[in-house]
Formats: sequence, C-alpha cells, structure tokens
Amino acid sequence: MSVVVVGGDFLGGIEKNLYSIGVKDLVHISGRKTLDRNKVNVPKGTTFILVLTDFVNHSTAKQAKLVAKAQSVPLVFAKRSWRSVEEKLKECNFIK
Repeated sequence: MSVVVVGGDFLGGIEKNLYSIGVKDLVHISGRKTLDRNKVNVPKGTTFILVLTDFVNHSTAKQAKLVAKAQSVPLVFAKRSWRSVEEKLKECNFIK
C-alpha cells in the first residue's frame, strides 16, 4: 500500500501507525505554505491520499482534491490524530 499524506509539519505516531497497517511507501507534503500546493504529486500505485485538515492551507487541500479526482485516487480527510485517521480509514474500508 502506498499513501500520500498532505498536511502536518510532523506526523509523529501517525506515520508509525500507517506503516503498522501495511503501508510500504509514504510521501509527506507539509501543506502549510501556499507554494506546497504545487508539490502535490501522486506516484503511480498510490492507494489513497490522506489530507490532515487541521494542518493544511485551503489551496493545498483543494489541489490535493483535484489531483485525486483527476487520477481516480481515493481521498481521505481526517484530523491530525491517529484516532481520527483510523476512524476515517475504517469508514473507507482501507483497514478493518
């Protein structure tokens, strides 16, 4: 499983927990600066894009949404806490 995480300066335990559920490749884009919206690139084979809503600017979140839609990659919005991320991933059937 390959994931692009948009938002958050530091992922902390989220990164470790994503690896524990089977993520092999993780790309992180902080998304705080306006110029980060230009860095939203999705590698081939990406399973989903995770947007951490409380640590990303609006233009970067919008760009992530457009890229996800253009490449038919599922998009998950969650707060920057593992509990929130885990809940959203369960809702989208990425984890059980």
